[in-house]
Amino acid sequence: MSRIYTQTGDEGNTGLLGDSRVPKFDLRIEALGALDEATAALGLARANANTPEITPLIIEIQRDLYKLMAEVGATPENAEKFRTITDARVEWLETQTNAITDIVPIPKEFILPGEVPSSAAMGLARTIVRRAERRVVELFHAGGLENKSLMAYLNRLSSLCFSLELLENQRAGQTTRMAKK
Repeated sequence: MSRIYTQTGDEGNTGLLGDSRVPKFDLRIEALGALDEATAALGLARANANTPEITPLIIEIQRDLYKLMAEVGATPENAEKFRTITDARVEWLETQTNAITDIVPIPKEFILPGEVPSSAAMGLARTIVRRAERRVVELFHAGGLENKSLMAYLNRLSSLCFSLELLENQRAGQTTRMAKK
């Protein structure tokens, strides 16, 4: 029987997609960790969603994030082999967000997350996506990535998460609270 552990990271290094190992605190690994957290947070949001059409949407996004992680996790010379996140996927996110914002009013000020568990989970996912975006942007600016679509995708994803949070509040019959009283 195979084991889930490999022991190859016991010295504090991990492998990339390609023939390279880096320290577990490397910018690339930090970005991968944040993306992994974002995927898990979206899973939590999906599990709590009360709006049925959210489930297939989040599943597709989670699959996109795994593709994005493959490109981020590749050595620079192998990254293009894993490139599937393009401007077309960014446009797809924009289309999804626009469809939601056509039916949910967007507040003109900051909101307080937490009206219902499903919207709170979506708010948490949004913040984790934002952290993943910051790590990917940092890696891009350090010269570790070339594909600008990765940054745009994550930026649009956080907007979509925000609109889904509002949709979950609306479908639950809850008014979204504003941060300013």
